[in-house]
Amino acid sequence: MPRTTPPRPVDVEAAFPELSGLRRGATRLHPRRGTPTAQDSSVGGPLLWPRAEPWPVCTIPHKRGSGYRYTDVTRKREILAAAGRREPNPGPTAEEIEMIDGFKRGRHAPHLADTDPIPMLAVAQLYRRDVPDLPWTGDDDLLQVFWCGFERHGDTRHDLHVQLRWHRSPDIATPLTEQPAPEVVGREELVPNPCVLHPEEIVEHPYLETLSPDLQARIDAWEGPEDDDGPQYIYDLSTAPGWKTGGYIAWNLTGPRPLVCADCSAELDPLLTADQCEWDPSTTSWVPFEDQPDSDALWANGPTEVSPGRGRLTIAVCPRDPHHPLGLVTQ
Repeated sequence: MPRTTPPRPVDVEAAFPELSGLRRGATRLHPRRGTPTAQDSSVGGPLLWPRAEPWPVCTIPHKRGSGYRYTDVTRKREILAAAGRREPNPGPTAEEIEMIDGFKRGRHAPHLADTDPIPMLAVAQLYRRDVPDLPWTGDDDLLQVFWCGFERHGDTRHDLHVQLRWHRSPDIATPLTEQPAPEVVGREELVPNPCVLHPEEIVEHPYLETLSPDLQARIDAWEGPEDDDGPQYIYDLSTAPGWKTGGYIAWNLTGPRPLVCADCSAELDPLLTADQCEWDPSTTSWVPFEDQPDSDALWANGPTEVSPGRGRLTIAVCPRDPHHPLGLVTQ
């Protein structure tokens, strides 16, 4: 089933014509629980990966033996999903609850040294036919996104480590059949559920604090008091919530900061945003028509069960060459 975002509550470009020159395309991915194949664009699904090519691994030094067993995370979700579909009395049995209670954090892989290579998690794959507006180069038609199952990287030692792979899918004549996975992950919320995608092209406008002070002041005056029930630029008229490609970054926690390419100093562009939810109480105007009867359901609003960093991660790439070092923004 496709997903359709309702029209914006007001035409913000009519109220502020200068925003028409700042509009930018984005694609809401609308992941929903399903059984994607390697031939599909997906979040958390099987990848079309060349058998002869080494699977991406993390070799950055950090503790990697303690956390949650990857197999426990996936098994717990399988149990709960099946229990939710059980009729006439949905919900886990006493035996299933006891099994789930045994899936605890612990030192499950003490044999792993801090620099042992560990398989990275397959987060998403996107085909050019489904998301044509990505910065594709040459004949590449497949983007695959990976991250380490631990947030122990970067200067803060609390960041994710992300890798991108670009492929030409017709060249993958012999795909890998069994996908590697780490023994242990630092948080359950870094393991995505298998989700099919329902890409939808939309238009976004810049985050409020990135606009000129004069335009910000005019928008504030136009919105009226904070307790006004009318549409708000930040929540309803600028950036969409949820998983998406392109568009603009919502800097709601940290405020805007420069994002420049480490190789050429170009300003980085958002490539992919991974979000813990498809909407929240302040962004319900973005709930697709098809999901409105079930807007509180986990399968609709939190289908991936992913919550990177503070809840939302944007991967940004260089507009001159997407193979240059990427940038990460957590909000």
